Amino acid sequence: MADLVLRGAEVVLTMDDAGSEPVHADVHVSDGVIVAVGPGLEVAGAEEVAVRGCVLTPGLVNTHHHLYQSLTRAVPGGQDALLFGWLRTLYPIWARFTPGDVHLSTQLGLAELALSGCSMSADHLYLYPNGARLDDTIAAAAEVGLRFHPTRGAMSIGESLGGLPPDALVEDEAAILEDCIRVVDAFHDPSPGAMIRVGLAPCSPFSVSRDLMREAALLARDKGVMLHTHLAENDEDVAYSLAQFGCRPGQYAEDLGWTGPDVWHAHCVKLDAGEIGVFARSRTGVAHCPCSNCRLGSGIAPLRDMVDAGVPVGLGVDGSASNDRGAIMAEARQAMLLQRVSRGADAMSAREALRLATRGGAEVLGRGGECGRIAPGYRADIAAWDVTGIDSAGSWDPAALVLAGPDKVRDLWVEGRRIVRGGVLETLDVSAISRRARAAAARLSA
Repeated sequence: MADLVLRGAEVVLTMDDAGSEPVHADVHVSDGVIVAVGPGLEVAGAEEVAVRGCVLTPGLVNTHHHLYQSLTRAVPGGQDALLFGWLRTLYPIWARFTPGDVHLSTQLGLAELALSGCSMSADHLYLYPNGARLDDTIAAAAEVGLRFHPTRGAMSIGESLGGLPPDALVEDEAAILEDCIRVVDAFHDPSPGAMIRVGLAPCSPFSVSRDLMREAALLARDKGVMLHTHLAENDEDVAYSLAQFGCRPGQYAEDLGWTGPDVWHAHCVKLDAGEIGVFARSRTGVAHCPCSNCRLGSGIAPLRDMVDAGVPVGLGVDGSASNDRGAIMAEARQAMLLQRVSRGADAMSAREALRLATRGGAEVLGRGGECGRIAPGYRADIAAWDVTGIDSAGSWDPAALVLAGPDKVRDLWVEGRRIVRGGVLETLDVSAISRRARAAAARLSA
């Protein structure tokens, strides 16, 4: 790969330890890695891309998604329901998905993320109807070109055994663990700069057994991969844990080995002070999903308390059936605004929210030493935001990306490869994906 110089950025928001924000600066990339950042870089023979009029940020990082849900946005009957009622509305629809639907929805969701500046995304696929496999999402991600952290989710406790999902969507636990081994062995890449890292992710305490949670933790550590699940999402979630397990969700997680720097939990809206302390001491990560939490009426997560305590926190869009959009910058804005609503106007700054969207997310996904910053030695995952348009006109501060816009990225590089050019996805035909997605949604709704 030829050397690359991004030439003349208005500002580079590096997210490095010093908070450096060089102006009129260049970025030198070689073999997918950032070599230097600063004004007037001269690199013989390098490809040059003018980024004048742009603010550069690290590529945004999405720490929690259900990409299969991209075909079930704004479904009637689920739009105004709390979490459990919402799930009961959607489960029968998801049960009709085909492997092609899972592949298409992943293409759609990742294309949307790429156009909004996201370079790395996790995904939590916990149901496998009609022969669908995690492989379907992995193939789609390779086509889009984003750095991908798929997790092999699972549900094993159906309605007949007191769980929430219909029996048709649950799996045998021995088969789940066997397939976890298969996908890790087939796809997980632990090497530096890896484009794919696989995790293990039983869906939630109300859809799998205590034994599966424990066995998944043991398997993940044997294989050297990360663990992910939903935790303490709303009051119903906490009530279920107290009734079924006799303890709060955080205690349940700790008892089963689900704390540590190789674990991240989605939502955590209802963590109390003691649970936050456990997460901070153990370096257990949190995927904060403010828009979805608002949409489902789950509440305002104690984000300020978590960050101040030292809990690793990143942002997630969650599934498109509970958010309806896939844009990490929108999550950063919402995270900041909700903390201000609950704690005052000085509770969180735009820069801190942007840090959660970049460096914070990389740290939660175990990539903090190589992604999430524009600094020498880090992977060249870089978003260029054109601030010459009307949505940025009048902005005094480059961090106003969180406050004002733009909403779409001009250019996006992942591992030094340009994925978005001039606001257009380079790797796939977005119009064709959209047409296919509309047809699939019409079929599923019939």
